[in-house]
Amino acid sequence: MPTYRDEAVVLRTHKLGEADRIITMLSRRHGKVRAVARGVRRTSSKFGARLEPFSHVDLQFATGRTLDVITQAVTLHPYSEPLAHDYERYTTGQVMIETADRLVTEEGEPALQQFQLLVGALQALTAGTSDGVRPATMVMDAYLLRAVALAGYAPTLGDCARCGAAGPHEAFSPQLGGMVCRRCRPPGSAHPAPATVTYLGALLAGDWRSTREISAPTLRQGSGMVAAFIGWHLDHGLRSLSHVDRPHTAD
Repeated sequence: MPTYRDEAVVLRTHKLGEADRIITMLSRRHGKVRAVARGVRRTSSKFGARLEPFSHVDLQFATGRTLDVITQAVTLHPYSEPLAHDYERYTTGQVMIETADRLVTEEGEPALQQFQLLVGALQALTAGTSDGVRPATMVMDAYLLRAVALAGYAPTLGDCARCGAAGPHEAFSPQLGGMVCRRCRPPGSAHPAPATVTYLGALLAGDWRSTREISAPTLRQGSGMVAAFIGWHLDHGLRSLSHVDRPHTAD
């Protein structure tokens, strides 16, 4: 039976039979992969704990007729361990792995950039930084913006998303794709503060230095805009997003 190796992040698991699980992963070289882990639900399993959601693992697969079989698993980064003890970061992490699962739809098709982005986001979510620990919602929102950008529909934050009129503009419309001019804005459009739009641009560009002194109102407003944009552009939205505690501040 042919074998191959790859590294992957576990996205979700499903029971199979009495002792097995089907593991859905986002891998470095093979994109989304579903494979069977035999006997992992038994207490004697050698690598059952290594195949939990969030785990970054190096795996060996045996090619099967319908699903490949995981024959070896080595932990590279046990992201599931710190997240299990921090509800806020656990829920934001759930949003990220659900997003990766939704955006990478074709099994076996390479999705290297999505894989690298997810690993980097989990690393940022579970580790401190040289200038302190970033808020969990900030890491999540940066990941969401950049993940949908890789998928081909980043929000427009400068010129009008509908007619292309030069910005900056005052209104934000998730259904039209971002900031819109007065002529194009639909009823009910949000009117974010200019600092919030600048902040979202920094997240989209991965400019962490510009996010060091973001105020709580800006963080809260930006997070709400990201949630609205993601909810509109992903069919049925993200179930895990409803469990995230959004930043709060006194009015």
